[in-house]
Amino acid sequence: MQKLLRKARKGTRIVYIPGNHDEFLRAFPGTHFGGIEVAERMIHEAGDGKRYLVLHGDEFDVVVRNARLLAYLGDWAYDAAIAINIGLSAVRRRLGMPYWSFSAWAKLQVKQAVNFIGEFQGVVADEARRNDVDGVICGHIHHAVMEEIDGIRYINTGDWVESCTAVAEHHDGTMEMIHWHGLVSVPASPPVPAVIVSDMRAA
Repeated sequence: MQKLLRKARKGTRIVYIPGNHDEFLRAFPGTHFGGIEVAERMIHEAGDGKRYLVLHGDEFDVVVRNARLLAYLGDWAYDAAIAINIGLSAVRRRLGMPYWSFSAWAKLQVKQAVNFIGEFQGVVADEARRNDVDGVICGHIHHAVMEEIDGIRYINTGDWVESCTAVAEHHDGTMEMIHWHGLVSVPASPPVPAVIVSDMRAA
């Protein structure tokens, strides 16, 4: 975070888009905190001229919108899963095993049971279409993926907690999915990304 604040002080435009875990910040659209701008959503024009709708995505989650108590219970369950994940990761490291997210696995099983991911992606892609853009960049469900959905480029950044992923845009507009546990194999001087986006917290 300190590096981001330093970049903001030096003139880099940084836009913070709150989600359901920090929704109190949605009361301050257009406000700047330490040079970081708060917005509910924005349109980003990439280096290749393509336009992307950037949003968190929780507004399209039926559970979050229509069942607040259930959402809060899910929030508590997520925090518990993260705690389990920390212990599990420590054990796996001692055994020399690769990183694996219990919380991401558990969440994925539930979401798949109700076809949630596919429905979420379709609804978000429809929103991008209504905004007359080429694609959408979001987070919320932590399922990191880049794919085409009926002519809309759908990009979910994943997150920095469970999947340890982010999306980087290179100067030519190329979007790249970055996996933290795979960075050990990245060359010492990779192409410099123009923009990095990731969901910093969970859905």
